[in-house]
Amino acid sequence: MIQSSQTGADPLNAFRACRLCPRACRVDRASGETGFCGIGADLVIGSVGAHFGEEDVLVGSGGSGTIFLAGCNLLCRFCQNADLSHGRHGRVYSIDECAATMLALERAGCHNVNVVTPTHVAPLIVEAIRQARGGGLSVPVVYNCGGYESLSTLRLLDGLVDVYMPDFKFWNSARAAALCRAPDYPAVARDALREMHRQVGDLLVAGGLVRRGLLVRHLVMPGGADDGAAIMDFLADEVSADTYVNVMGQYRPCYEARACAGLDRPPSRAEFRRVCDHAAARGLRLAE
Repeated sequence: MIQSSQTGADPLNAFRACRLCPRACRVDRASGETGFCGIGADLVIGSVGAHFGEEDVLVGSGGSGTIFLAGCNLLCRFCQNADLSHGRHGRVYSIDECAATMLALERAGCHNVNVVTPTHVAPLIVEAIRQARGGGLSVPVVYNCGGYESLSTLRLLDGLVDVYMPDFKFWNSARAAALCRAPDYPAVARDALREMHRQVGDLLVAGGLVRRGLLVRHLVMPGGADDGAAIMDFLADEVSADTYVNVMGQYRPCYEARACAGLDRPPSRAEFRRVCDHAAARGLRLAE
């Protein structure tokens, strides 16, 4: 049984009657059952390496050290990484191996360790971070998630995660229900982003690289400019007027998107510009 070197607690306890995410499936993942995310109590990692497609403040000259987890608690119908999220492709890593991977990414010159889609295995990521820090990890840890997070799980990460990088996907509950079976997504994401900001504050950049704070991503969807504008208003009014935001225009129909009404095209230039311009008008810090 895996034991925490810091607390002596068994991290697998969190997987019994699992409520790690707002789905609250309550299955016994520690015994091999799977809920919505499709993953038991293992760290299944799909890929590891220096990634140069992230925001400039993450990439620098050495890249962002990404660890892509298999499985997902959202399973969006338009997912661009469906082989990992829906297909759950990857191999099982122990906590020790994951910690060693984090250290190896830093040694390779990556400017941060970027754990991607980690929500459903957060207690194991917590242990890996603790071990890596004990082994000398000094670069920031980035928690790259979908925004559908429970407050209790986020509090496990307090003091361990340096940078939260959530998506804020939808403002409209009906769209969230149709595209990821989560009608409560907008309300959950609002609470989650408030908690993330409470923990790490506004994004701090030094020498062109991120050190600590909140970086919010919003993918502009076709027909979704109203959602985007409402999200920017929320960030400015209820999180921080200095929130660092990446308004992304690279949506393309992937996975099941072509079967979803209105999602069989990229957003128009006008839709994308409307969200960007609204964010700028509200004084938010826009990613380059």
